Amino acid sequence: MANKKEEKTKNIHEIFDSFIKQSLFQNKLILQSNYNPEEIPHRNKQVSQVASIIAPSLRVERPSNLFLYGLTGTGKTLVVQYVRNQILKKSSELGVPLLMPYINCKLKKVADTEYRILAELLKKLGSKVPATGLPTDQLYHRFVDLIDTKKQILIVILDEIDQAVKRIGDEFLYTFTRLNTELTKAQITLVGISNDLKFLDTLDPRVRSSLSEEEILFPPYNALQLQDILKKRADEAFKKGTIEEGVIEKCAALAAREHGDARRALDLLRIAGELVERDGENKVNLTYVDSAKDKIESDKLLIAVETQPKQFQLALLSILQLLRRHKREKKEESVFTGDIYNLYCDLCKKTRTEILTQRRISDIIGEFDMLGLINARVISKGRYGRTREIRVDLPDNLIDRINLILLDSLNV
Repeated sequence: MANKKEEKTKNIHEIFDSFIKQSLFQNKLILQSNYNPEEIPHRNKQVSQVASIIAPSLRVERPSNLFLYGLTGTGKTLVVQYVRNQILKKSSELGVPLLMPYINCKLKKVADTEYRILAELLKKLGSKVPATGLPTDQLYHRFVDLIDTKKQILIVILDEIDQAVKRIGDEFLYTFTRLNTELTKAQITLVGISNDLKFLDTLDPRVRSSLSEEEILFPPYNALQLQDILKKRADEAFKKGTIEEGVIEKCAALAAREHGDARRALDLLRIAGELVERDGENKVNLTYVDSAKDKIESDKLLIAVETQPKQFQLALLSILQLLRRHKREKKEESVFTGDIYNLYCDLCKKTRTEILTQRRISDIIGEFDMLGLINARVISKGRYGRTREIRVDLPDNLIDRINLILLDSLNV
């Protein structure tokens, strides 16, 4: 037993040593989504537009509210953060009172209630607020008192604003846009960023007219633009001679096929490099790009599950629990809409959640099909009408991980 333990320890040390001694990367941070480059290729027009719209703040004048939209990975956040850094630097040089807090609304613990958004905003402005407990109105009063002490401009950036609206509705946006009527010295501007091209259509007309005073659309990158972005980043991120011919082109082509997502292209290249290191190899080749693609698609499903609203999660958990029961009882490995709905109702009662109609749950099941979480086939039951036969063709380990995410999120 002692020999086996020593052998295992030695193998672990070998793994650690190989990572310390050999690395394909010279600066992996350059390939990560939170990296802010000094230049943003193929987005000069958008940089100029954002800069022009918020530039009046340097004269302590309130800029128009701004709404930026475009698909994932088209450079929206990158451009806003770049302009934000530059204008804050300029305002500091000129002594102009300008504040630009940034909030990522995709983070559940930050933006799943109006209270938490306000608390996060106050925290970023230097005020201490308990995570829960105070009336929301009191937070608004505290916020107004905090910023209205002098003449200054506050530009609040709400990234993935659509995620917050999905969870808590759009009333908080209307309240925010109306706060300027209560302020005597300071002024507020909102910058909203969304991956949902139809997001504005879902808003109350009052909110839409006040939020989108200015709009900028970010078009997808094409394959050549993605190659250019990847090449610039790869030259700084990887050691020379560690990327084989065709790798950058393949990463760009795969991402261009998925609506020109630069973030996906960078992730493909980074993860391919990480997989090469784990295998103890020294070059990224096309095979590793394919492996990275498979890994990203699995991770994407997990993120999709984690960020779905509660009703979606309950419907998906119903499907997985029914399929698990069928497998245990050695029944057909498929389930039907009616059975899913019955279990969904039971889970709603357990979690004290409003029960949606069977028609709405049927629509949600259709959305799962589009996401690639399930395969749903409409079948006829003769005079009993039509139903959906549902199967899950995902690896068992991925199903187990999805199940754990759902149980944890729903506290079942």
